[in-house]
Amino acid sequence: MTQGVIELFKPTQPGTPGYAVPDPVPDVPAVEAVEAVDRSDNPLADWLTVPDVPVLPAWARSRASLTANVTALGRLVWWHSGYHGVRAPKYLVKTVLLAARGFYRATVGVWPTLSAQDHSAAVKALRAQVRAKPEDVELAVRLQMAHAARTRTRRWRFGAAAVGVTAAAAGVYLADPLLQTGIAAAVSVPLAHLGRGKETKLHDHAAPPLRVDMSAQQLNDALRAAGLLKGGRASDDEKDWPRVSCTMGPVRDGRGWAVIFDLPRGGGKTATDVLAKREVIAQELGVDEIQVIMSRVRAAQGGNAGRVSMWVADDAPYLGTPNPSPLAKADTFSVWDPIPFGQDARGNRITVPVMWQSMFFGGLPRRGKTFTQRLMTAAGLLDAWVRHYVADGKGGADWMPMKAVAHRLVMGAEDDAIEALKAMLQELLTEMERRFALLRELPPSVCPEGKLTPEIMRKYNLPVIFVTIDELQEYFTAMEKDDRNDVINNLCRIARRGPAAGFISNFVSQRPDADSVPTKLREIITIRYSTQVVDKTSSDMVLGKGKAAQGADASVLYEEHKGTGVLVTGPASFVTVRADLMDGPAFAQLCQRGRQLRIETDQLTGDAAGDVTAAAEAQGIRVPAVVSDVLEVMRHSPRMNTADLLNGLVNIDEDTYGDWNAEQLAKELELAGVKRTSKQVKIEGTNAAGYQRRDIEGAVPAEILLR
Repeated sequence: MTQGVIELFKPTQPGTPGYAVPDPVPDVPAVEAVEAVDRSDNPLADWLTVPDVPVLPAWARSRASLTANVTALGRLVWWHSGYHGVRAPKYLVKTVLLAARGFYRATVGVWPTLSAQDHSAAVKALRAQVRAKPEDVELAVRLQMAHAARTRTRRWRFGAAAVGVTAAAAGVYLADPLLQTGIAAAVSVPLAHLGRGKETKLHDHAAPPLRVDMSAQQLNDALRAAGLLKGGRASDDEKDWPRVSCTMGPVRDGRGWAVIFDLPRGGGKTATDVLAKREVIAQELGVDEIQVIMSRVRAAQGGNAGRVSMWVADDAPYLGTPNPSPLAKADTFSVWDPIPFGQDARGNRITVPVMWQSMFFGGLPRRGKTFTQRLMTAAGLLDAWVRHYVADGKGGADWMPMKAVAHRLVMGAEDDAIEALKAMLQELLTEMERRFALLRELPPSVCPEGKLTPEIMRKYNLPVIFVTIDELQEYFTAMEKDDRNDVINNLCRIARRGPAAGFISNFVSQRPDADSVPTKLREIITIRYSTQVVDKTSSDMVLGKGKAAQGADASVLYEEHKGTGVLVTGPASFVTVRADLMDGPAFAQLCQRGRQLRIETDQLTGDAAGDVTAAAEAQGIRVPAVVSDVLEVMRHSPRMNTADLLNGLVNIDEDTYGDWNAEQLAKELELAGVKRTSKQVKIEGTNAAGYQRRDIEGAVPAEILLR
């Protein structure tokens, strides 16, 4: 402490007792000061400041944009060439008429010179004087001399003109045909130019459609007509009216025009207001609203609340030959990767990550919902570590091939099918709780997020579970109120908690109203897809409340847009997608491939492992179609009445079984090798004509049953 005080109060002035000479400070090289170019006192600051603008224009900053614009220029030239080429005969006729008028005007203009009008004034004046003074000889002589001079002038002028015309005509007559054409053009063009008028136009006005022309002026006019830009006062110059600021474009982008613009400040309008006016903007641009693709540019992409990205297609972007799904030719696939789903309007590939997600598909009948839903299932078929639970409320042929793979398969919405669905959901809940119990016991080093991982999946044999339910409304409408509430609660639990345990829900409903699919179930589903619906309200029922106002509106689609819908992947993320096509035969082949993958990895379980017809098909053994279909109808029942069996067959294939009766069914089954142990079956205490499932299975080859 004393030493510190002494040090603190040491003398610091030279000559003072106790002053200590400080150690010499080493020389430090002086740092050369760097002058800033942009200093205010630098007279060259403005001249040397580098402009903060891109070197290349927006249309030339990428190879794709440059190619698109060069292609657009070629299309524009080709369009104008065709437009005016078709009208070439009309232009030729108009040229001849204008040349005739020009010839008349030239003749009228040259005539005063040929007729020596410059001499006529003097002749007329002398003649008038002679008439007044006939006795004046000098006037008479002067008149004769003036008249003679005019006559001589007329003769040599008309003569020169006649010689020139005769020589030109002879030259044209004797010339080569190609030269004659050139001379005719050389004469006709000046004459046609002379024959033109203020209202006369040789060419028709070419007004190319939007697909080959778009400008910032068109965009401003459209936004102003939609009420998004102020029009200004009538006395103001139009160039002083509020206008958008285009940060990019308009430029060609694929088969359309792209533009990114900012709304002017002070107008009180936002990007959301622009999205809500999509239909009006499309009308003002002269296109269908399906051709206008708009979205907000968020801050992460350098945007703000008033920045909009717009792409206008040349024509309807979602028509034409469907794109085949790449999954159809794939050998394997991992559902941990995003699933190839389709293409957007610009042809960009759209993929959907499904892990930790749940999905809901909705829309009008026969618009491709089931085909689109099966794309997700198809990806799961090619992953041997995916276990499928499938329920089809319609009970048709769409999901029948899944019997080769599905751990559980429920077909139809009859009483036995509903009981099978309830049992399937209970099995799923039990499995979910078992998995969570296991995950909780794992150390953080193995399970850091409390979720299923690919390593945990294989080590503990916990395959990803696809829960696929088609025509969900069929089950809800066929259930009693208590059963319906229980099923809804179970589905909500699976959709809400299941993703962390590896459960992926995949639901479809035609009518997404509150009675068919409760709101509390729809609202917890993360990925939604809607094909065409009747109005914006129905679109919001599928995609979420307020999505239509944001631009995610499936009601703008029309009948030809089969397989096309609006995909919502987040609160502010959506895109209209033309889904890939995977038809029934391709899906059936994929199911057989999926069965073989599961056999090789020892993952074939549940109903698929015990399905005799699927096993026969996998072995290349043909089972009669009627036997296979009857077994499918009786999947959940050991016995069934003939009437119910016929109804189930009609539901599977109405074309084949629509006209069958009990006698024909018995005959066809007998021909297929079915031997009935009894013609009566007892169901719920009532005996009636029917079949035992064991009798139908007896028609399947013995080697399949033994396997």
